[in-house]
Amino acid sequence: MQTLFEDFLEDAAATEALGSRLVTHFPGGMVVVLSGDLGAGKTTLVRGMLRTLGVSGPVKSPSYALVEEYLFSKLCSNLYFYHFDFYRIKDASEWESGGFSEYFRDDAVCVIEWPEKLGDRLPPVDLAVSLALPADVSATGRLARIVPKTKAGMACLTAMMNL
Repeated sequence: MQTLFEDFLEDAAATEALGSRLVTHFPGGMVVVLSGDLGAGKTTLVRGMLRTLGVSGPVKSPSYALVEEYLFSKLCSNLYFYHFDFYRIKDASEWESGGFSEYFRDDAVCVIEWPEKLGDRLPPVDLAVSLALPADVSATGRLARIVPKTKAGMACLTAMMNL
């Protein structure tokens, strides 16, 4: 699949807005991976998703817990949203020992930071989102790139781009 979306996000508010636009088109079963250096805005993007779904409290990266769980009925009945952060994973075999595969169901949206830590253990990815900081450390903003990997990912991205 060649279609992709690119946008320059000037600040955290623009990053949250992109997350908000994306999540409104997520069906159950969606798997989204987020890539980018530390501080690139991955959790900020997830915060935008969760704000749109009704979370008003703090949204933190699940760096130590590895996963944060949310249950919503706003978009559909009993939609589970799992936010993973695998930065601290030392070995891909922790996928099995942690029981993470049980989270990936038709009634769940799974958003994963640091997916590369798991190698080929992840189920098929619908959308791959990368956030890149500018090379000039004094510059602000980031470049967002979204690549669909499945038909569901393509449908989500197409719907978002047509708004």
